[in-house]
Amino acid sequence: MAYRQLSTEERYHIAASRRQGLSIGQIGVELGRHRSTLAREVKRNATPYDSAYRPTMAVEMTNARRSRSRRN
Repeated sequence: MAYRQLSTEERYHIAASRRQGLSIGQIGVELGRHRSTLAREVKRNATPYDSAYRPTMAVEMTNARRSRSRRN
């Protein structure tokens, strides 16, 4: 199975679903992703000052990590 990173649309869907009170498992079923993938995404990209998941910040943080990567 090929590795696919989360898209921007999926990140917005995660944020909207969390605001509605859905669990990570329910969001995973909707998106066709494993719940651990989504849990890692939310934990990794939560804002440091209030631990909220914001998709625009998540995209920026992901791109920053990718640009700092040694694999470039």
